[in-house]
Amino acid sequence: MQSVDWAAKGLWLPDAGVPDAEFASAGHDLFDGPFTWPVMVARRSAIEANIATMAAYCVRHGIEFAPHGKTTMAPTLFAAQLAAGAWGITVATANQALAARHFGVQRVLLANELLDPRALRWAAAQVDAGWEFMCYVDSLAGVAALREALTESVGAAARLRVLVEMGFPGGRTGCRTVAEAVEVAHAAAALDRVDVAGVAGFEGMLPDTAAVTTFLTTMVSAAIQVEPRCPYPLIISAGGSAFFDTVVDVLVPPAREHGWRVILRSGAVVSHDDGLYAQSTPFTRVPNEGSLTAALEVWAQVLSTPETGLAILGAGRRDVPFDSGLPVPLSARAHDGTIRPLASASIERLNDQHAYLLGASVLPGELVRLGVSHPCTAFDKWRVIPVVDDDHRVVDLLRTYF
Repeated sequence: MQSVDWAAKGLWLPDAGVPDAEFASAGHDLFDGPFTWPVMVARRSAIEANIATMAAYCVRHGIEFAPHGKTTMAPTLFAAQLAAGAWGITVATANQALAARHFGVQRVLLANELLDPRALRWAAAQVDAGWEFMCYVDSLAGVAALREALTESVGAAARLRVLVEMGFPGGRTGCRTVAEAVEVAHAAAALDRVDVAGVAGFEGMLPDTAAVTTFLTTMVSAAIQVEPRCPYPLIISAGGSAFFDTVVDVLVPPAREHGWRVILRSGAVVSHDDGLYAQSTPFTRVPNEGSLTAALEVWAQVLSTPETGLAILGAGRRDVPFDSGLPVPLSARAHDGTIRPLASASIERLNDQHAYLLGASVLPGELVRLGVSHPCTAFDKWRVIPVVDDDHRVVDLLRTYF
């Protein structure tokens, strides 16, 4: 049984620890319970609505969903997404795959190259034990790593499934041409214990829908040529959290024509945000398809108002994301508990433990509610995250494993 204690940032438990279940069931109010500042919380209603929205979207378009677990690395959220119909969970590293396996996730897609022979041998043994697992390959060197690892996998007999990854110039991993992808697929399919399952790619770093469409069309061309090497219906997989509508538009028609399976991998949708994805979510382009709600809030205390128009908050780079936009001031809570909006305020910059708030009339000791930008670098800053209802009473605890 896990317990929370003094080591949980944002919780104030200087004495004995408390079992997670007991803490979650106590109904603590965020503002007069055992908390200190800053603290990041997740709103249950937003998370549940976001999970339901994406599940319905995927069903409506006849695609499968393997949300990217690297965003949260929270087994509670993995379980909720799987219960809502997700096909599996996506991860980015061998350690994340190991964590997902220990969380009990039966189907894992490692959306990255895996060249570590130790991790490959472990994956082969787990597949032998009934686990469903896929990873990427984008080079003959990757094929050689598969060959070496499987040759050394004593006692393992199951076949590993791989997706040939497509990339684009200036991007990350992935074959840069269809010809290269076909060469890699041919070499992988020639291995005794490897099945080529299909083609995958990541479009999220591209600048606009036109560039994404071009890239996804190249993926389709690669899939057509790779398909003869697939022993079962081809998988074609893409989809971050900014262009999944374009993924549907481009990949679903040929998938229906050829009998392929489309697997979407959007990860940030489970929590959404008030910055990067609030601006770039596809639901701004297709509002009739649904909407997402920001679920994460960081509550920080006003430490000082040293100059007119400037307030210093007690939250910084160790508490909030800053790689793709700074936190968004949403509201302030006065000493008497009243809430007022901060419509014209902004965070100018962050230090390790301080934020520079401009354009807000606040007093030392008041609290400021910050929305985050880019949740993928928010969850990793908090080992324990209280889940609250819409009255800011704790109803659960999320644990993260980064």
